[in-house]
Amino acid sequence: MSAVDDFILWLEAERRYSPLTVRNYRRDITDFLSFLHTDFEHFAPEAILREDVEEWMIYLVEERKLKPQSVNRAMASLRTFWHWMLVHKLVSRDVVTSLSSLKTSRRLPVFVADSRMMQLVEMLRQDLHSDDLERMRDAVVVVLFYTTGLRLSELANANREDIAADFSHIRILGKGRKERIVPLLGSVAKILKKYFSQNSSQNICIGQKKALILSKKQERLSQRTLQRIVDRVLKGAGIQGKTSPHVLRHTFATHLLNEGADLREIQELLGHSSLKATQVYTHTNVERLREIYTSAHPRERSDE
Repeated sequence: MSAVDDFILWLEAERRYSPLTVRNYRRDITDFLSFLHTDFEHFAPEAILREDVEEWMIYLVEERKLKPQSVNRAMASLRTFWHWMLVHKLVSRDVVTSLSSLKTSRRLPVFVADSRMMQLVEMLRQDLHSDDLERMRDAVVVVLFYTTGLRLSELANANREDIAADFSHIRILGKGRKERIVPLLGSVAKILKKYFSQNSSQNICIGQKKALILSKKQERLSQRTLQRIVDRVLKGAGIQGKTSPHVLRHTFATHLLNEGADLREIQELLGHSSLKATQVYTHTNVERLREIYTSAHPRERSDE
């Protein structure tokens, strides 16, 4: 096996990264080696110079027209790989870590405003009492995303057994296979109880484990299907702009912060490994306060 193969195996077995993450690492490293006109088997890490990595970055920007975020992600893959090789004494020089990341513009999370979300929830109440089981299921999906802040992959992989017997919480296996407990609101617990009791087909799942949410064919819903459900429901409610599960995750976090929740509590609920990832919501909160200040302060109005 090559060094790259061993590294990929380490990501899977030791770091327990998701298949998608592992695939991205493999793709980035493969791309770098292709740029150097080599492959896994003929890769000679000690021959790589800092200039080689710099030229690859320039190539990604100027030839491939990649955005700074994409280049930085590819560089992060290479840095992790190089660090692994240093630890395993496959290289003696670090030609990657000292390279600076490209500057990127900060993008604030997109979320649904409180008033619009209240309207959506009211609309979903009708769907949750519908005799149409698919319509009820779609409402359950949106409610779960909004009230738990789950990632798309987390809800897609959730099983019935992850819900506590008293419906008080859900156990989530997040990134890096890190487990966390997310409480369920009393209203959500009632919704789930009713959904499972009314939908007898939900007790039959084709697969080794019972998926939390099933399709008409009693199969686990794919991530793509969950995305379509959220998109359809949000657009049907007149929500403008992005309409994805991640928008509902951002909405969950932003609304909690607006209501006074502690940042570290939000970090734990979201399953962020670093508080830095959660702090982006404070910027959203500041933007909201700035809008209120601008519209309400008498000095600002007097200058109009």
